[in-house]
Formats: sequence, C-alpha cells, structure tokens
Amino acid sequence: MIHSRVHVSDLREHVGRTVSVCGWVNTLRLQRKMQFVIVRDNTGMVQVTHKRDGGPLEARLEALTPESAVRVTGRVVDAAQVKLGGLEIVPEEVEVLNPAAAPLPIDEHTGLEQRLDWRFLDVRRRPATQLLFAVQTTLEQGMREYAYEQGATEMHTPKLMGTASESGAEVFKLGYFGRSAYLAQSPQFYKQMAIAAGIDRVFEIGPVFRAEPSFTSRHATEFTGVDVELAWIDGVEDVMAFEERMLAHAIARVADAHGEAIAEHLGVEVTAPTTPFPRITMAEAHEILRKGGWDPEGVKEDLDPEGERSISAHIKEATGHEFVFITHYPVGIRPFYHMRPADDPSVTLSFDLLWKGLEVTTGAQREHRYDVLLEQAAEKGMSPEPLRDYLNAFRYGCPPHGGLGMGLGRVLMVMLGLDSIREATFLFRGPNRLTP
Repeated sequence: MIHSRVHVSDLREHVGRTVSVCGWVNTLRLQRKMQFVIVRDNTGMVQVTHKRDGGPLEARLEALTPESAVRVTGRVVDAAQVKLGGLEIVPEEVEVLNPAAAPLPIDEHTGLEQRLDWRFLDVRRRPATQLLFAVQTTLEQGMREYAYEQGATEMHTPKLMGTASESGAEVFKLGYFGRSAYLAQSPQFYKQMAIAAGIDRVFEIGPVFRAEPSFTSRHATEFTGVDVELAWIDGVEDVMAFEERMLAHAIARVADAHGEAIAEHLGVEVTAPTTPFPRITMAEAHEILRKGGWDPEGVKEDLDPEGERSISAHIKEATGHEFVFITHYPVGIRPFYHMRPADDPSVTLSFDLLWKGLEVTTGAQREHRYDVLLEQAAEKGMSPEPLRDYLNAFRYGCPPHGGLGMGLGRVLMVMLGLDSIREATFLFRGPNRLTP
C-alpha cells in the first residue's frame, strides 16, 4: 500500500497512523539493541526508531549513510522522551531512493570557500541557509507588491548590449557573431528608455554584471539588482520617498512571515523601519566625520566603507534609525546623466542609501534635457557616438524622471546579519569563482 508523503512538521496530526516521510538521513546511531535514524526534510527532523530483530529492515538501516535520500514508511508514535518534537516513527519499510557516497566532502567545521564548492550540500544541511531563500522570496514579493500598488510596470531589459554602458568601465566583453557585445552592468539606460516610451513607472528585478576585480565581502561580479524608474517627478525626493516606503513594506512582510525563524536560526531581530528615513547631504556627512577625527585623505569626495559605517553609527545614535540617505554627491564621482541643481552645479541630485553602514542603493534624478546631457557627457570626456541610441531617447519629449538601483544580496546580508555577500546568494560569482 502506498502512503502519501507527510511533511515532518505535520506529523503531530498523524499520531497512531502509518505514513511515509521523504527526506535525507541526518544522523545515524546504531546501537547494540536499537537503531536510531534521524531523517530530515525541509520542514524539520524526526527520529526513526527500530529494535534490532535480525530482519531485512535491520540490514537496510545498518547500510544507510548520512545524506542518503530515503522514504520511510511507518507508524507515528507519541514518545515524550524523544527530544525532537516528542514523536518517533516505528518503521515498516525503508526505501533508499539514492544512497549518498561516504564520507561527505563538507561538515559543520568546513570553511566558507570549500562549502561554496559544495553549495547544494551546504544549503541542504543548514536550515539557516534554507531560510535565506524563503526570506529572499518574501522580500521580493513585498517589493513587487508595493511597486504594483504604486502603478509600476515590471520590465525585462536586455542583458546583452552593443556598446559598453555608462562609463564603459567594469563591463564584461564577449564575442557576438563576429563582433563584440557587453553584459549589462545596469538596466539604467533601458529603464530610462521605458520612461521615454511613456511607461510611467517601471521596475525590474534581474541580473547585473560588474567586471570589477573586488574581493571584498560585499562585491560580486553577478548579482541581482532591484531597479526602479519614476516619470513626472517633482524632484529626487520623490524617488527617496518611493524607496523608503517600498523597503518598509517589504521588511514588514519579512518580519511577519519569518521573524521568529530568523531570531531562532540567526539570532537577528527583523523589524520594519519607520519612515521617513533620515537624510543628510554629502557635505554634512564630511563635516560630521571630520568632527569625529575621520581623515578623508585619499578618499576625496566619496565615503570609504569606514566613513559609511561611522556616519551610520552617528545617525543611529542621533535618531535611532538604521537607515540614512546621503544626498548631493559631487559631480566628480557621479555619472554624466545625474541632474545637477541650478543653484549649485558642483553637486548632483543623487543619493546613496546606507543600512547599518553598508551602501545598499544608489539613486538620482536623471538629466532629461538632451542638450544638457550632451554637455555633461563631453565634460566627462565621453564621445556621443556610442551613446547615440541612449541620447536619442531624450530628443523627442522625455519627461523629468529619476530612479534607483538596489543590490538584493546586500539587503539580505544586512537584514540577516551575514558576514559576506557570498552567503546571501545561492551560487556566488566573483573574480575567482565561476563554479559550481
């Protein structure tokens, strides 16, 4: 008789009945008189208890290896002495669906790099890592919900480009039918084209490629970007307001759905932030840091990671807030398409969003006037020819607009208190990693 599969988390409802549990062998304790097997599925673990009787079931349990995929059919029994949920399964049949080779290539003491080599096993054996993907799903769902409520259209822009985007730096070049193509380092130009196409608000969650040889805990060569672009804005403030509300909505969703599990497995409390987030200008940030003894030598106009952490700590102390928008970045460190205020052309109407000291977003109001864009590109030493398709979008009545790009992995990393973006991704890609 075939019994339908029951998840471990639902076994309490089946006490006294015969059921089938499908999962992996977590651990084996093979004693002189008893055989204990802990079976794990993606909802929890249960103990399988068998008294040795010299029969075929004993031999089958004896031959099991850790991480073998099994289907165990047996009676669910109330067993108060069992630490795992106070239940056990007394097996009637054990089917080995796929035996695992022994020994396993990783264990709980294996370092991160080697664990990444065996990522499927690493994820399978660690409930905290599986939780990450459930959180990611809820976070994206929350962001989409908010974007849809605000009338945004979800777009899918090309990842293959005929010319190197933005500054031309940090792009991957590949062969394309006898000529060169480039992997998109941002959907920036395409989402602006969607605005020029009359689509009022657009967003995209998709892959982004950056050919920068960075080996830090927060850089990846391929990551998932959350991009938004809004038309007919009154100013960059509209973009920041959209983002803080979107994040507050999505983080509240995560807190509701996974707050308890995150606290249990990762020891982190997730709470929805209040809006609005604090905002300070880059000039104010420099002033605060100088008072704190920070020396911006060599950093010039931008903030280094230490500066970002110091500003966040200062804002947390002053306002109690974990988020802060830093605005009005100098022209020298922003792309040519960022708009500049009429009263101070040395800065841009742009921002970065820091969460607990890590930059998770860059955004700005875009320059939508064709002649000004030409001037600003020339000032940056850029030739208009490779930019022709992009610039054409502004020649025929493109409205004022602005937007943002957010790194999904960085948001997850900060939210869950992870040490590295390598852990906030299913299969990490970096300068030294193209496998598995």
